[in-house]
Amino acid sequence: MADTIAETVDLLYTIDQDNLTPDQQIALGSALATLAQAERLDQINERLRSIHQVLNTWAMKSTIEGGR
Repeated sequence: MADTIAETVDLLYTIDQDNLTPDQQIALGSALATLAQAERLDQINERLRSIHQVLNTWAMKSTIEGGR
């Protein structure tokens, strides 16, 4: 997903905003806001994966230690 986001950012920032109609400027602003939200969600998802790995490690360790 990160490659897609990075490629989209590059594409959006290469748009010449001086030649856009007001409707196109609004659409571009909306696209940038949506992209920022997607980036944030991707960051949250990465953190949740890390937390999930830690919890799984603890659960396995607890199971192994409980079986001794």
